[in-house]
Amino acid sequence: MISRKIKSQKDYISLIDELIEHDRHYYKEAKPIISDYDYDQLIKELQTFEKENPTLVHPNSPSLRVGEALTKGFKHFSHITPMMSLANTYSEDELKDFIKRISKLLEKEDVKFCSELKMDGIAISIRYEKGHLTQALTRGNGKTGDDVTLNIKTIKTLPLKLHGNEKKIPELLEVRGEVFIHKNIFKKLNEKREIDGLDVFANPRNAAAGSLKLLDPKEVAKRHLDLICYSIANAENFVSSQFEMHSYLEKLGLPVSSEKHFNLCKNLEDILSFANKIEKKREKLSFEIDGIVIKVDDVKAHKSLGFTGKSPRYAVAYKFASEQAITTIKDITIQVGRTGILTPVAELTPVFVAGSTISRATLHNIDEIKRKDIRITDTVAIEKGGDVIPKVVSVDFTKRKKEAKKFEMPKKCPICLSDVTNIEGEVAYRCINLNCIGQNLRRLSYFAAKNAMDIEHLGTKVMQTLVEKGFVSKPSDIYLLNEEILSELEGFKEKSIKNLLDSIEKSKKCSFSRFIMALGIKYVGSESADLLANHARDIKTLKKLSKEELINIEGIGDIVALSIIEYFNDQNNLDEIEKLLSLGISPQKPKETKKDPLFFNKTFVLTGSLEKYTRNEAKRLIKERGGKTSSSVSKNTDFVLVGLEAGSKFEKAKKLGIKTLTEEEFSAML
Repeated sequence: MISRKIKSQKDYISLIDELIEHDRHYYKEAKPIISDYDYDQLIKELQTFEKENPTLVHPNSPSLRVGEALTKGFKHFSHITPMMSLANTYSEDELKDFIKRISKLLEKEDVKFCSELKMDGIAISIRYEKGHLTQALTRGNGKTGDDVTLNIKTIKTLPLKLHGNEKKIPELLEVRGEVFIHKNIFKKLNEKREIDGLDVFANPRNAAAGSLKLLDPKEVAKRHLDLICYSIANAENFVSSQFEMHSYLEKLGLPVSSEKHFNLCKNLEDILSFANKIEKKREKLSFEIDGIVIKVDDVKAHKSLGFTGKSPRYAVAYKFASEQAITTIKDITIQVGRTGILTPVAELTPVFVAGSTISRATLHNIDEIKRKDIRITDTVAIEKGGDVIPKVVSVDFTKRKKEAKKFEMPKKCPICLSDVTNIEGEVAYRCINLNCIGQNLRRLSYFAAKNAMDIEHLGTKVMQTLVEKGFVSKPSDIYLLNEEILSELEGFKEKSIKNLLDSIEKSKKCSFSRFIMALGIKYVGSESADLLANHARDIKTLKKLSKEELINIEGIGDIVALSIIEYFNDQNNLDEIEKLLSLGISPQKPKETKKDPLFFNKTFVLTGSLEKYTRNEAKRLIKERGGKTSSSVSKNTDFVLVGLEAGSKFEKAKKLGIKTLTEEEFSAML
């Protein structure tokens, strides 16, 4: 398990940045890099710190957000009621605590629960008006989602018009469900992608996520998506119990789970019995699940139970253990990352687990290897963490061979043979050669990635070929590519060349924030890049900012500030930036801040859950008008914007006599 013990506010901010990056990989890239379990443990450590230090809670904390981000290229609309993500449990004791909590909140012992499959897909909200399908939205940020109506209409099991007596069909119905890909279709999809030389999807969920956000519905139709519906917004207006929900939806002609896949439970024993039955059937199902969902059956109780910052109180997910397999470690090799970090990787005797053949698994770092005492030739249990990322769980010491060899981190980089260093206090080992080919390939791929310059058709494989042939060694070389050079690449025909050159040209006009991301400054993620872009507004100003000026930017700490100073003190970096600008890259300045007298130079603190705005939206609106935001209430605070379930910040504001705003008052100010 990955662990990050928080000993200081710096550790807390660092963990927030790490979790935001994991959210980006999971929701935006559909390529998670840690398991659901490990992610949940990090969230729990974050929440423990926040509970013990309520005045230090950062407005960007992932504990306050529903993870999925909105996607560029789609229109965005609001849900009738928020689409929250479920809290996860992994043990009988955690389930027992959930049931006790519900009984206490409802002040009754005999609470019934409806247990259902936890589909491993993508949450969707589908709106019907007068029985006709009018809109489909992704979860998005919980309150606003991407309009994927045209893509959803490619699902053949979904009716465009509801069935039944027209008099009984509601005027407005917003149905909640899960989009997924069947296992056999997923297998064929990956086989085709391999033939086409494309990256394969890690699992069916990632394939569904990627498919749903394609901009061409014709391409979506080729993916054969499917759907299961399980809920309704404002459900109490239509049914009295969650158990009845399935038959109600089915009568309207909507696709629902088989009646074998949901159950009315009176107690913990019933829930566990259902969970065990489903887990045994798991492999025989035509689609992926990763557990069951337990909901209070009385739908009217859902509203009274309410929500935490990002999850409903009336429901919880009970996650199954990841599927494991036994294999042997043939060797341990090293993978070099863009910042020079050396990551040990287990080369395995290929083994089939959770729907795919696994031949490699990350070992994270040398401390993890020593903790588990992993050696070359060992027999090990592996699992796909969260059914996604392969990892070594344990060693079978009874089968250890005499010649089993301990692994030591290399003193030289396996790619460039430069010295490797381990800074005191850090787990990571790094290659010190900034010109290392391995690091360089990762940096170049990072530069071209979606959240940076977003150069379509320039994936890792194409980049690797360009680097190996000597055509690209630094980012500016990308903008010197032409038809003559690209025609030398194997398999690159006229259309491929045109697509890549068009993408490169298109990338020249990017936001300043994304340009900062593309530079690959250590510790600067997307949130930090936004803060820097809004403050500096152009690269000339950013280069000149002192450490004091940087740490005065809300959300930029000492470590990030020092990293930025170090980056811009390197003449090679400055020369490369100038070369990029001379080749036509034109980072667009953020919108000018309005000097609204109601907001200008006023400091706002946000607390509680807002209904009309996300935290980031509210902050953006404040900053656009010349205001500032802070994570803590002090005598210098001008306004505290109070949402649902406001905590200690609200109380402190009242004590200090600081003006508090409801959402309605805030909207009026806007």
